Amino acid sequence: MRENMSNWNDTIVALATAPGIGAIAVIRLSGTKAIDIVNGVFPKKDLLLQKTHTVHFGKIEFENIVVDEVVVTLYRAPKSYTGEEVVEISCHGSPFIQDSLLQLIIQQGARLAKPGEFTQRAFLNAKLDLTQAEAVADLIASNTEASRQAALYNLKGGFSDDLKLMREKLIKFSALIELELDFSQEDVAFANKKELEVLVHQLQLKTNILLESFKLGNVIKNGVQVAIVGKPNAGKSTLLNTLLNEQRALVSEIPGTTRDTVEELLNIDGVLYKLIDTAGIRQQTGDVIEQMGIDKSKEKIIQADIVIALFDVNTATPEQIHTWENEIGLDKIILVGNKMDLTTANIVTNFNNFKNIVFISAKDKNNIEALKNAITQKVVGDQLKKEGTIVTNARHVSSLKKLLLALNDVETGLIQNVTGDLLALDIRQALHYLGTITGEITSEDQLDFIFSKNTLASIISFH
Repeated sequence: MRENMSNWNDTIVALATAPGIGAIAVIRLSGTKAIDIVNGVFPKKDLLLQKTHTVHFGKIEFENIVVDEVVVTLYRAPKSYTGEEVVEISCHGSPFIQDSLLQLIIQQGARLAKPGEFTQRAFLNAKLDLTQAEAVADLIASNTEASRQAALYNLKGGFSDDLKLMREKLIKFSALIELELDFSQEDVAFANKKELEVLVHQLQLKTNILLESFKLGNVIKNGVQVAIVGKPNAGKSTLLNTLLNEQRALVSEIPGTTRDTVEELLNIDGVLYKLIDTAGIRQQTGDVIEQMGIDKSKEKIIQADIVIALFDVNTATPEQIHTWENEIGLDKIILVGNKMDLTTANIVTNFNNFKNIVFISAKDKNNIEALKNAITQKVVGDQLKKEGTIVTNARHVSSLKKLLLALNDVETGLIQNVTGDLLALDIRQALHYLGTITGEITSEDQLDFIFSKNTLASIISFH
């Protein structure tokens, strides 16, 4: 499939650094004429005679007009990111210079690259498989240590290796069953059905583990919504400010100060949390604006992944805590007793019937680390410390679900002792869904969609 789609003889060019003013900018070309095109406007030396992975200083000139002094780097095929002839021009970071160089190179025969096209060519030329190519975009978009590590693991081929091993084992049995069909008149058996049963069971377990990892992968890639809720004047805004270590929310002793939600991002141990400070919730208020804030707070509770239920240890009752647990749910609630600075330690005994309450003083920043640890344990536990594939891509999840259904069909066929042709059909279906993840099976339209989703995927390279 890749070979059929890699009949691209044209040369592409694009800005490989972020647009705008900077000290330097990098313009990249890839294609059969990449070195020829740059050579025509780089008179200092003949680039066609230079070795791969060499750097050359000189001027870009056209019709005796110097456009800029530049550094040209050569990556000759196939030892380049795309597998083609690649040239990178490091120029001064003026937008005018960037645009002038791009226009000049296009005039010399290159065309402007489509979003993601450099990485797409790397895939089509078998420099990356599809999971690795998608990991390039994930790595560029990573905004936490956890997302960087997950993307880098996949870029290095960790996920691909898992799938490759599964595919190789299935192909082996598929070939043996197909061979049996060729010798159906001879009544011979090449495939050991017991071994196939064991393999299918192993593949089902592995697929389920990969699917289960998406819960963590989704957290790593998209972050976690955390709503801070409680009665008026419980200290929600103070807690938000303390967690952020800045005065982000307005704080006062007047109940109902917060009228609307305030949202900010916090990075805890490599995971991004969107903290949402909500209006204080009370049963009745005559203030229309405050009531609108309360209604919005209730919406945020429903939408949130985690809810910090903050209460004043001096005024809260066990009945209030029970109500929160029932309404919010134990799976997403974190109970936090605030204002320990205003009471004695024995107040904790009032809440002995509740598990895992974190007692803090938001004002004095006391025990805040314990609260952060409680949030981390609630969301990811110790999973970030484990090595292995973490699925972060919804497309992969869709294919893995279909793969699991196909494996279940193979298992059912083995139990029911179906004929070899039907069994071979189910195995081919499983192989098909494995191939859609790594890119062995795809179409040009699908690739255009996948690579165009992230424009920045076209500008990264690893030589």
